[in-house]
Amino acid sequence: MTTNGMLHVVNPATGEPVTTVPAASADDVAKAAERARQVWEAGVWARLPARERSAVLVRLADLMERDAEILARMDSEDAGKPITECRTGDVPGAIESIRWFAEAADKVFGRVAPSRPDGLGLMIREPVGVVAAILPWNYPLAMTAWKVGPALAAGNCLLVKPAEATPRSALHLAALAAEAGLPDGVLTVLPGYGREAGAALARDPLVGALSFTGSTATGRRILKDAAESNFKRVSLEMGGKSPQVLMADALDHGDELIDHMIEAAFLTTGQNCTAGSRVLVHRDIAQEVLERFTAAAGELVIGDPADPRTQLGPLINRAAFDRIAGAVDAARAGGARVHTGGLPHGLPPRGAYCPPTVITGAPDGSDVLTRELFGPVVTVQTFGSEAEAVLMANATEYGLAASVWTRDLDSALRLARGIEAGVISVNAYSEGDITTPFGGWKQSGFGGVEKSTNAFDQWTREKTVWIRTR
Repeated sequence: MTTNGMLHVVNPATGEPVTTVPAASADDVAKAAERARQVWEAGVWARLPARERSAVLVRLADLMERDAEILARMDSEDAGKPITECRTGDVPGAIESIRWFAEAADKVFGRVAPSRPDGLGLMIREPVGVVAAILPWNYPLAMTAWKVGPALAAGNCLLVKPAEATPRSALHLAALAAEAGLPDGVLTVLPGYGREAGAALARDPLVGALSFTGSTATGRRILKDAAESNFKRVSLEMGGKSPQVLMADALDHGDELIDHMIEAAFLTTGQNCTAGSRVLVHRDIAQEVLERFTAAAGELVIGDPADPRTQLGPLINRAAFDRIAGAVDAARAGGARVHTGGLPHGLPPRGAYCPPTVITGAPDGSDVLTRELFGPVVTVQTFGSEAEAVLMANATEYGLAASVWTRDLDSALRLARGIEAGVISVNAYSEGDITTPFGGWKQSGFGGVEKSTNAFDQWTREKTVWIRTR
């Protein structure tokens, strides 16, 4: 929330204030964009040799390692994420992203056209200039690093708007970047509300490219603002309703199967765009999978995110809890059966905690089957054939990710080709690693725009140089 131009950061686990930071206004965004444009035109970063830019980013990664515990605690306190998840996943992943793109800075190559004998066609990739990123709250540091790494390695000046609930790790990252030697004005973090600061970035005529991670509704507004201003390039990574497809032989994977299913469903308390929130299981193994999956969900430790033993923290706020509870209640009223993980000591007294919930028999078209609830709620449905599994997997407006479990390689390949999603994992829950592209299809966004060398495509533009030869 904001009062008198300030954002009040609140710990979701306690409801207690953590800190306040100034909220950027539309005027602040315009001034930051103008400053970034001046820095871009001065060439203090863009014209540096790629290896020199790389050295600065490597120093940034080193400083992030030094402050890893500080960064982990910031994200845990701001987003309610379990501290162990931040320490072992988010922060190391963010450091890896910065370091990997630092090393890739001098590996952005152009192309040579197969031209006629009297000409030479060169296609050169150049940085866009002033660019922007609008971030989500569920992976504050990790998503910042996904944008900062390739945007700065390519030579751009980047404006970052973190989510209003989780600004601190992005601000700390910017301070570390300055300590690493990044010139002033190359990276600017602008905490603020999406409806003002975010919209201003989407409309600003000096911003040449914008990367957004968040909801589909917000993505639509950003596209509209971009179209009504300067037609800036926009890349979107939005919602998901990802299936976990278990063929009849999936149980051959033993406990590994259930472990991955639990991670897919409940990582970050289900507040994860690739969450495997729809389990599609062959009817021959459905009962055993349901029993084992529900039992494992009931063993998850729910509690204080600061406790290293905690596996599920609170939802981001009470509004999220009310939305999820309403969808579950509506499914129950429609005839669904709700299986809830056991909590022998009850839920923590403060914070919007939601137990892991497994639903069977959800009515067609219900919110639990079709909407991205962004919480620890999973539906289980059965199928009888591979073709039916593909139809069920694709029965959603989203297309971000999917998991397929089978020992049959031919079946796995057919399913991977048939499911409409940007990332398909086989016999695992995975988004790949830093070397593989990440992005969605359909209303999940534009695919393959994050991670890997593909990430440079959204932060660079191609120029054709035609040279006449004699």
